[in-house]
Amino acid sequence: MKVGLIRCLQTEDMCPATTCFKVMNLKKLAFAGIKEDIEVFGVNTCGGCPGKKAVTRSAEMVRRGADTIVLASCITKGNPIGFACPHAAQMKAAIEREVGETIRMIDYTH
Repeated sequence: MKVGLIRCLQTEDMCPATTCFKVMNLKKLAFAGIKEDIEVFGVNTCGGCPGKKAVTRSAEMVRRGADTIVLASCITKGNPIGFACPHAAQMKAAIEREVGETIRMIDYTH
């Protein structure tokens, strides 16, 4: 699995994504049951509210070889401060439309 990770721009200054990387390496939580090796292929932010840049950034990671796009838990669950992105569902739907059905989407990490 070649993962392109999209994280919240506003959260990146308080979270270095270490828990996201840890659960990928340990194949825990959102990655439980994944049999293949997990390679972090790229990491980028949503670009800031309302997250429109997540679409083009995801598409670019796919163009460069990612086969899975993961929305970090800072977007979908609000970790670490408990404030989820109000645009998360719309962002996910727009990414899915852009990258197509052959690309796996995971909508949280931990």
